[in-house]
Amino acid sequence: MAVVDDASLIRDSFGLLMPALDVVAAFATVEELVRRRPTADVVVLDLHLANLEQQPDVRQGIAAIRALTVCGYRVCAYSQEERRFVLAACIAAGASGVVSKALPTGRAEQLVLEVASGGTVVPQPVIGILEVLVRRDRITVLSERQRQILHGRARGLSYAQIAKQLFVSESTLRGYWLELTRSLSDSLRGLTPGEIERALGLAPGDLLEFWPGEAADGKDWWRIGTGHHGVGRGIASERTPQLDL
Repeated sequence: MAVVDDASLIRDSFGLLMPALDVVAAFATVEELVRRRPTADVVVLDLHLANLEQQPDVRQGIAAIRALTVCGYRVCAYSQEERRFVLAACIAAGASGVVSKALPTGRAEQLVLEVASGGTVVPQPVIGILEVLVRRDRITVLSERQRQILHGRARGLSYAQIAKQLFVSESTLRGYWLELTRSLSDSLRGLTPGEIERALGLAPGDLLEFWPGEAADGKDWWRIGTGHHGVGRGIASERTPQLDL
């Protein structure tokens, strides 16, 4: 795997803290990785890379994910970002997983390995968004069994709890979930901001500034939430907890 993080401490210690991961290269910017083109099963990417004094023009966030996926890399975003629509936008932009820096290192290591081996890691806040989109027929590719599994995961049920409810083995359920997350992430990439806004009851334009495929320049996507009037339009996404998840 390769690491892209502007913090030298993270770059230098990643392999030590997560020994199951074979770190072949570590870079401060996506541009440097793209120039070097190391062979890696996954690129672990910090979403917030811009250092306004030293490197104000580097790609970050959505633009960084796109640059890496265009080069054929699997991307696992590794960030302290918590805003649910930003996390969903990472998946929609092509990331195969999103892992929180707040997780214990052992759990983070396990999730990165899952992405590296071909899996898809979708954070809990995004699962809630996807469940609403499925229930409101914005994503229609799922079977009834898959909908039941998604319904349980959106409510925080464990694999064991859902397996007991559906009378299947936990290993079988994990296989269903792998297929389900791949299908949902592919479907999310095909939706427009307008379709998602209508399904979730958001105001027109709430997602337009940073949803993949719509912004002219992805470098400043992360500034949503501190816009011209102190509250960016993307903050409207925080209304989602009021939805019937």
